This record gives sequence, structure tokens and C-alpha cells, in this order.
Amino acid sequence: MVRPVQLARLHAAARALPSPMLASRTTSLLSARMQCARFISTSTRLCAPGTSSAAALRVGQTVVEKIAQRYAVGLAPNQVVRAGDFVYIQPHHVMTHDNTGAVMAKFQAIGATKMADPHQPVFALDHDVQNRSDKNLDKYSRIERFAKQHGVDFYPAGRGIGHQVMVEEGYIAPYSLTVASDSHSNMYGGVGCLGTPVVRTDAAAIWATGRTWWQVPPVVQVALHGKPRPGVSGKDVILALCAYFSKDQVLNTAIEFVGDGVRHLSVDERLAVANMTTEWGALAGVFPVDEQTLDYLSRQLRARRTPAVSPRLTRADLDHAAANPVLADGNAFYTKQLDLDLTTVRPFVSGPNSVKVTTAIDELAAQRIPINKAYLLSCVNARQHDLAEAARIVRAAGPNASVAAGVEWYVAPASTRVQQDAEAAGDWQTLMAAGAIALPAGCGPCVGLGRGLLEDGEVGISATNRNFKGRMGSPSAKAYLASPAVVTASALKGHICAPDLPEYAAVAQGEPLRGSVCEFNAPERPAVAASASESALLPGFPATLNGELLYMHQNNLNTDGIYPGKYTYQDDMTAAQMANVVMENYDVNFAQSVADRRAKGTDSILLAGFNFGTGSSREQAATALLAAGIRLVLTGSASETFKRNALNNGLLVLEAPALVRDAAAAFGAETLTKATGWAIEVRLAEGVALVTLPGESEPRRYAIPAVGMAAQELVVEGGLENWIRSRLQ
Repeated sequence: MVRPVQLARLHAAARALPSPMLASRTTSLLSARMQCARFISTSTRLCAPGTSSAAALRVGQTVVEKIAQRYAVGLAPNQVVRAGDFVYIQPHHVMTHDNTGAVMAKFQAIGATKMADPHQPVFALDHDVQNRSDKNLDKYSRIERFAKQHGVDFYPAGRGIGHQVMVEEGYIAPYSLTVASDSHSNMYGGVGCLGTPVVRTDAAAIWATGRTWWQVPPVVQVALHGKPRPGVSGKDVILALCAYFSKDQVLNTAIEFVGDGVRHLSVDERLAVANMTTEWGALAGVFPVDEQTLDYLSRQLRARRTPAVSPRLTRADLDHAAANPVLADGNAFYTKQLDLDLTTVRPFVSGPNSVKVTTAIDELAAQRIPINKAYLLSCVNARQHDLAEAARIVRAAGPNASVAAGVEWYVAPASTRVQQDAEAAGDWQTLMAAGAIALPAGCGPCVGLGRGLLEDGEVGISATNRNFKGRMGSPSAKAYLASPAVVTASALKGHICAPDLPEYAAVAQGEPLRGSVCEFNAPERPAVAASASESALLPGFPATLNGELLYMHQNNLNTDGIYPGKYTYQDDMTAAQMANVVMENYDVNFAQSVADRRAKGTDSILLAGFNFGTGSSREQAATALLAAGIRLVLTGSASETFKRNALNNGLLVLEAPALVRDAAAAFGAETLTKATGWAIEVRLAEGVALVTLPGESEPRRYAIPAVGMAAQELVVEGGLENWIRSRLQ
């Protein structure tokens, strides 16, 4: 059993995590910013520009960095893992779902014949579970046979959504690192696990070698303060975060949640918040482990019935987690701190067709927006807690409560266990009696698959996590996101509204959201001496790259701009043909400009704006740049998926935000692609870019991520698939 003294120690430690902001909830945003300024100048966690290397070395680790340290392999002696580092990781588990078939194809194409560790992978079919076509059933059968052949734990279609199954079946442990070939693996952070997505090539690499690479992201601390009012759910909290902090404050970061408000969120609510940190833009969202977490996991452990090959979470593991909490060091560095006063959160609705456009329910209800379909399903909001709240609202509407005329209300549990629990409580029967349409446990309409999709011109309200245009059906439809309570009330009334319950009427009124943002100066990492950087170089990896910067001002340049979608499925495109069409949708002259420079013997190093490579996951956006002769991409920031696809194909993408800002100031946005005349020397292992401007004798110095051995190997090998092949040989 988890001993009370262990729980008390753990809970006290979680409450004590630092949060200097909003000590009083009456603090104004202006005074909060003043506190922020004082905090920057006095905190031992931070180093201002010019801080000595010795001081920088004293900076501690965040929880994310500590977990990454645990699961990193091949580190140099005494290496301390920091944000920005390229490391190999050997995750606790890797989950794949319907895309297991695509990963199998990659696994076999690279010549792999057996799993490095059959206990690492978990297969859970959940996306297209309503599809009974021969083609889909054959795919599912092939995946099941493959799992049996290799001794991998397998969960068939209908058992539940993979992320929910991972938690229920004990594959997710506090303070572990687990990945999935799915963007909502962030959800594991709800129980204190560092969950983060990988792409299919990474999954194949883990199957074959047990490991893949990861660049540890910047870490943001999100402090939640106060107790949410009755009627406010975890879904409302994450919708508030997405709306209030909607300027990419957490883009491509890992989030650590702290603050006294955390204890007022149930674990189901934490799972919902962590799940949708994906839509907020983050790569992970980790909650502290406390008494609620351990009690929740203990209940899951007792309810577990499914036999499995792989070792899973045990009571001894929970005892160990309670006795050995992983906490951030007092002098850990966070790139930002965001604070939100939970007492100012109200029920919100996001949309239409955007997560970051959010309106309080009372304002939207006044518009009486009619709906055609309502959805209570998905990995974010279809657990027992959610179904119970929906059933409570139906019962409160009277014995004859039913779905409004002309409305279809689709309900699917997150798993079969969730449905069994809901049936035992009578909640499932209440929903069905009101006219809800049951769907099997799975993703279904959330990913635009199966029954109940939105048709042309329809309006839907959903307790899912995404409402992108066309995702749940027709591009001409409008999709809103809300809590299970608001979805249920809307299904019963036929228009978007809050439940007719006193707590919802009271919470609808209130003051505006209150929060704050603090950005901190990163501590300078010790400069790497030339001799040291040379000794850290892999044979065949260049110590430096030299060339002229080619500047593209466009922020949020998506993959369709880099490599047009009309070419994506033309599998016979040669490298030369790809080079000719790269950037065609952004700058038709780009390809010829790069070719002309190569003909003159000038290497082009691309300098791009912020959030470069956003959009789809097509690998050709990276391989087309390689084909054109681009050897390095420097960006203000880049889509994590694009970065993974690039390095998986041997192309380095490194952040240099200060350099991008200087180029933006110098060149503006008049020219799509600007030949800057700026000569650059990139010292890759040192993590330094030296830029010489025309007329200047001394180069300007810019910090970039140092390229460690993991990334060097991938560049030298020509990508992850070649790296896997060489390890198998």
C-alpha cells in the first residue's frame, strides 16, 4: 500500500513548487507584471545576459529535464540534460494505433526482423473502428498477427482509445517517459508522466533499436491558482488557457503545471487539460504527482483485468513514486511562467472552427445558435466523470428529458471499462433513454471517420479536442468545442446553451479571465573551446558550415508553401524534380535562385521566420529542401513535426530567434526571399553562429543549439532509417 506519510510528503512537495505570481488573486495584471520584473532580477533560478559560465552551471533541472535524463542513453560522462539538447531516448513505452500498419511497413523496409524489446510497443486500434470493410478488417487482422508474432501487447478495435487504454492498463507510470505516434500523447502528463508525440519513422526506430532521438524542448511553468467555481470543468480550464494565452506562448515547449489550483482538479480533469495542451501548441503537459494521482492509479490497478505480456504498473511502483517524488530544483530555469486565476474561469465554448476563439457560454447562449449534431466522445472528454455529469444534467431536465427534435447526439465511451462503469452507475442507460446514439469506444467522428459526421452547412457542438475546419465532416460546417455539460444541455435544448442548474447560472456571471505572462532570460551556457568541440565531433560531421544567408521573412510558412500538396502523393518524383518545385507556393523564384547560387559555388543557408514548417506532416517538405541543396535551416522557431521529419532525413533545423529578429529589422517583408549578403560561419558543435555584415569587420555572435552526438549521427548516416539499418547490421 502507499503509506500515508509518503503521500503527505509528496503532496506537501507538490504544493511547495515555486509560483511567485498571483500570490493574491486580487493582483492586477499590471502589478503582476511589476512582480515579474522584480522576479527576473532577483530569482536564483535565472541568469541574466552576461552571467558567468560558473553561475550558468549552477542552474538546476526542471521536472521535464530530470525525466529526460532518466530515459536518455548514450550521454557523455557527467552530462546534465538541458532544454535544447539533442539526445537519444529509450522510452518506457511507444503506442501506435491504426497507423501501426504504416509503421510495420517502415519497420520491414529498413530490414528489421524482430523487436529490440517486445515489452516497449503497445498496439491499440482506435481510429477507424466503425469501418467494417474487407480492406480495413484485413489491415486490423495483419496488425493483430504481427503483434502475436513479435509478442507485443495488442488491444483490438472497440476496446478503447489508445491513450485511455494506456492509462487504464498500467502502461503509464508517474515520472516515466512514454511516446506515441499520435499528437495527443500529451495526455499522459495528467498522471505525472512525460508523454510526447513521435512520428512513424521514430516508432519504427524504437521497435528495431529500442530508441529514437529527441530534442528536449524549452520548459514553461504554468501556475494555476485558486479553486474553480462549481460548474467549471477541466475542459473549461484548458479552453481558457488556449484563449487567454493565444499568442504561441507555449508553442513547441513542454509545460509543467504547478500552483495551489492543481489540487482542485480531479485526475480526469488533469487528463483533459494535459490532452489539449496539444491544441495549445505544446509538446508535453505534465502535472505534479500527488495523493489524487496515486489514488487514481491505485483504482486503475485494482480494476485491471486484461492479461498482458509486458510488465505494467504495480503497487510497488506507486510506493516508490510516493517515496521518491521528482521535483524541479529550486534554481531550475523556465523560459516563461504563465499564471491563471482559476476563480475567473467560466464555462467556455471555442469556435467555430478554431480552438483559440473562445466565448463565455452566457454570451453565446444569448445568440441561441441552433445545432444539428452534438458529440460526447474522444480521448479528452469521454471518461466516467464526463458521462456521469452528462447523466446528471439529463436527470435534472426531468423524467421525460430527450434530445431536441432535429438534433443527433452521439456518445462513445473512452473505453469499454468506462462504459461498464457508466452502466453500473446507471448513467449510460440515462443517456440512451434520452435519445443519445451510441458509438463504439474509439475516435470516430473526432477524426472524421464513421457515422455522424457534420454535413454541408450543419452546426455541431462537441466535447472533443479539435474543431479545425473540415475535421469532423464538411468544410462548410461549423464546429464548436465545449465541456460535456454544455454539450449535453445543448443537445437537449437544440441550441448552444448552459445547463439549467443553479451552479451554472451562478458561474455564468463573473469577471474577465485574470492571468499574467513572464518571460525569462536564458542563462548562458559555457562556451565550448575549439579543442573540446573538435573532440566532440563524429567523423564525417562538419565542424562548421559556411555560406550566405538566404532570408525568408514569412512567419507560419506551412508545409504546403514549402512543398505543394499536389505533389505529395506523386511517389515517382525524382530529387531533381522536387528541387524544382520547392517553395513553389511561396516564392516561384526560390528554386532557381538556389540553383544559380549553387552553380556559382555559393552554399545557401536558409534563414526562416517563426513557426516554420507548420501544417501537415509530409516528409517531402524537408527532403525537397535537401534536394535543392539547402544544408541547414535556421529559424526563429519551427514546427516540431517538421524538425523531426527534417532530422530523420539528415537535414538540420536549428533555432536562432535573435538572428531572425535582426534580419527582420534589416530587410522587412518586401521581398519574399532575400539574398542578404550576410556571410555566416556556423560552428555546429559549439552552438555558435558568426555573422559578418557587409562593411563590418567583426562578426556578430548568435547562440544556436549545439549539435550533439545523437543529431550528428543522423546527419552523417543520412537520416534515421539509414541509422537504424547500420545498427541492425
